[in-house]
Amino acid sequence: MVAIRPRAERRNDTNGGVSFEADVLVLGGGPAGTWAAISAAERGARVVLADKGFCGTSGATAPSGTGVWYVDPAPAQREAAMASREAAGGYLQSRRWMSRVLDETYAQSHRLSDWGYPYPAGDDGQPRCNSLQGPEYMRLMRKRTKSAGVTILDHSPALELLVDDSGAVAGASGVRRQHDDSWTVRAGAVVVATGGCAFLSKTLGSNGLTGDGYLMAAEAGAEFSGMEFSNAYAISAAFGSVTKTLFFGWATFTYEDGSVIPGAASKGGRKAIARALLQGPVYAQLDKADAEVRATMRASQPNFFLPYDRTGIDPFRDRFPITLRLEGTIRGTGGLRIVDDSCATTVPGLYAAGDAATRELICGGFTGGGSHNAAWAISSGSFAGRGAADYALPTRRAPETSVRRAGTAGLRVAPQRALDPAQLARAVQDEATPYEINYFRNADRLTASLGRLDRLWRELTEADAAAWPDLIRTREGAAMLATARWMYRSALARTESRGMHWREDHPQQDARQRHYVTSGGLDEVWTVARPHAEGALVEAAE
Repeated sequence: MVAIRPRAERRNDTNGGVSFEADVLVLGGGPAGTWAAISAAERGARVVLADKGFCGTSGATAPSGTGVWYVDPAPAQREAAMASREAAGGYLQSRRWMSRVLDETYAQSHRLSDWGYPYPAGDDGQPRCNSLQGPEYMRLMRKRTKSAGVTILDHSPALELLVDDSGAVAGASGVRRQHDDSWTVRAGAVVVATGGCAFLSKTLGSNGLTGDGYLMAAEAGAEFSGMEFSNAYAISAAFGSVTKTLFFGWATFTYEDGSVIPGAASKGGRKAIARALLQGPVYAQLDKADAEVRATMRASQPNFFLPYDRTGIDPFRDRFPITLRLEGTIRGTGGLRIVDDSCATTVPGLYAAGDAATRELICGGFTGGGSHNAAWAISSGSFAGRGAADYALPTRRAPETSVRRAGTAGLRVAPQRALDPAQLARAVQDEATPYEINYFRNADRLTASLGRLDRLWRELTEADAAAWPDLIRTREGAAMLATARWMYRSALARTESRGMHWREDHPQQDARQRHYVTSGGLDEVWTVARPHAEGALVEAAE
C-alpha cells in the first residue's frame, strides 16, 4: 500500500495572495532543505517548502559536482577521517558531532542509491557514494520531496518570520515572484535552510545566497557562532563564475610579465595570490597536468571548462587571468548557532540546516570544502526536519493563535526616503570583498570598516519601507549588511589566528582561545566567548 501523507491546508487571502496551515515550514530548496522536508514528512508532519528559486535547480549544489564526506563505518577509517582535519580547523570540532554526521550521511547516501541515484560502482560492485553530481542529485531530491507530500512554493522567497506571543516562531511570509503577490505559512516549526552568504560575488550557483535566513532568524532573536570563519575566497577565472579550486593544484601562477609568483602554488598559496592581485593582474595555466590527468579532469568536472571553451582558451596550454571570489559563509563555517542534536537554534520552534547553520562542529574554523558541506547538508537537514516535526506535532498550533511579523530592516514605514537596493548592495560589497579588509585582517581596518557598516545599518533602519518591486533586493542588501557586521565583530573578538581566520596583528594561534565566538544583535551587535564542546580534547599543536 502507498502511504497517504498529510498535506498542508491552503487558503486564498483576501489581499490576493495565498496562505497555508502546516506543521513544518522549510525555507530553502537545496540539499539541506529537501532533506529536512522529506524527514519532517516521514514523521507525519504537514510540510511546506518555500524556495527563493526553483527547488531542484537553485543554490550552490544544483549546477555542480561535489565530493561527499562519506566514510566506511570501520573504526580505523572513521578515526582517520575525523583526525585528518582537526589541526586545520583549529581543534574546534566535536568528535561526537562528527560521528553523528558520518553515521547519518552513510545511511542517507544509501537511501539515495535505493531511490535511484546513479552512483558509479566500485570494484566490489557496490555503489561509490563519495561524490554527487548536482543536477542529477537535486532532480531526484525534488522528485522525492514531492512524493513525500510536501507542498513546494517555487520562486517564493521568504521575507520575514512570524512569531507568537511567547516568542516562538510560528511561520513566515514572503512573495510569489511569478504571481506578483504574497504568501503566508502558519506553522508549528520552521527550518532555515536558505544557504550562506556570498555577497553577490558571482560564484556559480551562489548569487542568490545573500544571508536572507540569517537576517530573518536574527530578527526573531537567534544567535550565531563562528562568524569570524567566514572569509573564504576561491580561485576562479576572471571571466567565469566556477570556483572549483582542486584543478588549480596543477597550475603555475604568474604575474602579468610572466614571472612566477612565489608561494602561489603552495598549500597556503591563496594569500600569495591575493597579495599579487592587490598589485595587478594574476594569470594561471594548468600546465602541470599530463594527458591522463587532463582527460580525467574533463570527465569528472565538465562544467569547470565551460568558461574556457566559450572564450576559446585552452587552460592547459594558455595563460588566463584569474581572481579570488568571496564565498563567505558558503565555504566558511559560520552560521546560526545550534543548541542540541535536533539542530534547534536559540529561538523556540526555529531550526537550522546546511550552510545556514554553523559547521564548526564538524569542520572547526576551516572550510571542509564541498565534501564536508555536502555531508552536513544531508545530515543536518535530516536532523532538523525530524526535530521540527517532533516539536510541532504534539501541539499543532490552532490557526487562531495570534502572531506578529518579526521583520524590520526595509519593511517598516519611516519618514526617511527608502534606500536604493543596488547602492546598498554595492556599499556592503565595498566592505566585505576587499582582500585588505576581510582576508588580511587587523584591528584598525576591521574597526574602520565596522564603523562604516554600522552607519549604513542606521541609515537602513531609519529609511522608509521598500516599495514592492524593491522588497527582495532591499532585504538581500540588509541581510548582507547584517552578515558583514557579525563577521567583523567576531573577527575582532578572536585576537589570534585560527583556521581560516587570520589576523596580521595576531598571527599566532592562542591556546587560551580554543573556544567558540557567539554573536548576535542587529542595532547593537554583540559577541561572547563560549566554551568548546569537548574541552578535554588535547590540542597537540599548541
